Amino acid sequence: MKSALCAALFCISLSHAHAATPDGRQKLVLIAGKPSHPPGMHEFRAGTMLLEKCLKDVPGLLVERHEMGWVSDEATFADADAVVIYADGGGKHPAVVDGHLETLRGLMAKGVGFGCMHYGVEVVPDEAGREFLEWLGGHYENSYSCNPIWDANYTRLPLHPVTRGVQPFTTNDEWYIHMRFRPAFGHGIETAKDGATVFAPILVATPPDATRDGPYVYPKGPYPHIQAEKGAAETTMWTVERPDGGRGFGFTGGHFHANWGNDNVRKVVLNALLWVTKVEVPANGLESSVSPEELKQNLDPKPAPKPKSAALTTPRIFQRIAG
Repeated sequence: MKSALCAALFCISLSHAHAATPDGRQKLVLIAGKPSHPPGMHEFRAGTMLLEKCLKDVPGLLVERHEMGWVSDEATFADADAVVIYADGGGKHPAVVDGHLETLRGLMAKGVGFGCMHYGVEVVPDEAGREFLEWLGGHYENSYSCNPIWDANYTRLPLHPVTRGVQPFTTNDEWYIHMRFRPAFGHGIETAKDGATVFAPILVATPPDATRDGPYVYPKGPYPHIQAEKGAAETTMWTVERPDGGRGFGFTGGHFHANWGNDNVRKVVLNALLWVTKVEVPANGLESSVSPEELKQNLDPKPAPKPKSAALTTPRIFQRIAG
């Protein structure tokens, strides 16, 4: 498969300004991670299926969805305009294992868009921190960032294609805070440039003091450097425009599957998926609907949560129950 990918990429211009699909559409490769966490959490398969359903009638867009953490054949990347991963991250991030980082390097070099959602924004710095700072502008770093579950109140939204039609909203989710952004982007709450790379915060909210005091999901904290910034705003979703022509975004929400039923959460992510693939975002954002019945469909078969007393002996991925 690697050789097939290389041969396919060789035949495509490095500029990769537009899709090379037979019918000329822009192509989004949407990757769902392996099952993890208790029911209703990290439902990567069901979540990507809902997003795919909402995108199916967008003119000029082809969505190719894959499961279990990677594509079935890397040759599919040859005409991709964007790759978005919604999966568990950290040391087993799909972008890092099995030589995938090298594959992504080739794609990024020709201007393919890249996005990561929820736990997928976390990488081990020594494994892929440099790449994620380059491709996404930032990432979650264990014990530098933290992962509390809190009610984020997004009262003001910037002028950006990703926010078109999105109204101020509040949701309870595992919204990560204190992300590791490029030094030029500071704390990530203002539009900034680093050379030719343009960074834009999309969702910004101020955690309550009690949120900074913890507990965080894992490790529980609190961390003094997080507590020291009480009253400060935090960016939980952002975009970058890269000098290679590619675009990127990070979205830290998406822990609770039920939140895909929130029209504004869904719209800001759908808009981001269009934008990162270089498909024009409608003036009022992408309209969609998800019913309560649809939210219950395609969920991973998962065991019931273990009693709290047993959690102390479980592996880290299950200790970090909200990821």
